[in-house]
Amino acid sequence: MQRLFSSFANGWPGGGLLIQRLLVGAGLLYFAVKCLSSSPVCQSAAPQAIGAAAGILLVAGLWTPFAGGLAAVVEMWIAASASDNAAIPVALAAFALTLAMIGPGAWSVDARLYGRKRIDMPERR
Repeated sequence: MQRLFSSFANGWPGGGLLIQRLLVGAGLLYFAVKCLSSSPVCQSAAPQAIGAAAGILLVAGLWTPFAGGLAAVVEMWIAASASDNAAIPVALAAFALTLAMIGPGAWSVDARLYGRKRIDMPERR
């Protein structure tokens, strides 16, 4: 994971990435629950369920490049199959793709698992 990102953004940029991850993940989860709980279940139930799984990963900041790419592909699939309004899936796809390209930020599971580690060497005497 460290090879994908030169650093895991901290400070204000890291906070912005955290907010973006939370908003995209919450949007994916909201529309999946809305679709799967409607009766009858909407026609895009399978991609919505996949999008919900990607949303959970994005909220946690786990496997962010994979989850962001998967969410972008699934949302474009939903936008292509939507007959009425495709603006929201396209926007979610764009934001998910930016997360896949930029990375999760310092406040993520990815940063804890794969981020730079600091090793303090004891002083020589």
